[in-house]
Amino acid sequence: MKQTSASRKVNETARSAFAQLLLTEFSDPRLSLLTVTALEVSKDRSVADVFVTADPSRYGATAKGLESAKGRLRSLLGKELGWRVTPELRFHIDTGLDHAMAINEALKNAPTTHASEDLGLEAAEVMDMPKTFADIAFGED
Repeated sequence: MKQTSASRKVNETARSAFAQLLLTEFSDPRLSLLTVTALEVSKDRSVADVFVTADPSRYGATAKGLESAKGRLRSLLGKELGWRVTPELRFHIDTGLDHAMAINEALKNAPTTHASEDLGLEAAEVMDMPKTFADIAFGED
């Protein structure tokens, strides 16, 4: 779906309300340490795709916990948002961070090349450069 400033605002409002409800209204241990990475509401606001991430070992429990709380979550979200239509909630496990970490590990373990020679860089300049994208994003050494 094409993102406009209005749809971004709707998505962010719904994501914030949803995350706050999870934090304050639910004590289910399957929903602890859960991060709402995105929430995309359809144009007519009838469906909301909720993207969450958790520890990879807890994906199954997290999915079951969200499905069991779906009705109450939808009801509370409808009250919180005050929209004419309360969106149907569809949950998705966001594994993007897991893929990024796997790529980071693969890049760390990759054999080094002599690209610095091709670029005409001195050894000191190479030492100061971040080694991978993940080093930049996550600040790893």
